Amino acid sequence: MATINGMYVLVESEDPKFEVEVTDQPVENGINVSDHVQRKPYTMDISGFIVGEDAAQIREKIKTISESGELVEFQGRNLFSGLIVSFSTNHTNRVANGFAFSLSMKEIRTAKSSYVETLPMPIKAQVAPVISAGRKQTKKKQGTATSKVEKVKFKVGTPWAE
Repeated sequence: MATINGMYVLVESEDPKFEVEVTDQPVENGINVSDHVQRKPYTMDISGFIVGEDAAQIREKIKTISESGELVEFQGRNLFSGLIVSFSTNHTNRVANGFAFSLSMKEIRTAKSSYVETLPMPIKAQVAPVISAGRKQTKKKQGTATSKVEKVKFKVGTPWAE
């Protein structure tokens, strides 16, 4: 028996996939040069049966989890945490009190906000309030003397001398 978020399911097969992406650069002679390897998100395909009196409720809970984008914890022969990206059921006469199912899960990485609603007291005291007064013209201070431009004196006999 395995569990999906604490709900018991009978799993026939678990198919985890650990893939990487390799970038290749073409060269003039010979095979391409591989210069970078990047890990792709892990995925896992699960197939099995959901049986019992609460099979319909488990099916509805899994559908709701999948549609809402809630993180799922799977515990079976493998441990996996991620999102359900596909869920399908097969209702035949071979399973009397339930149905066969298959689902695919994908590992995700979520970003966390760095926004802080209130600043701590020492930082808050240093922050000046924002004033939107627009752009202001600067005024010249009174009493400042403007410097005169002095003439350059050249030696007598040079073409620039006056």
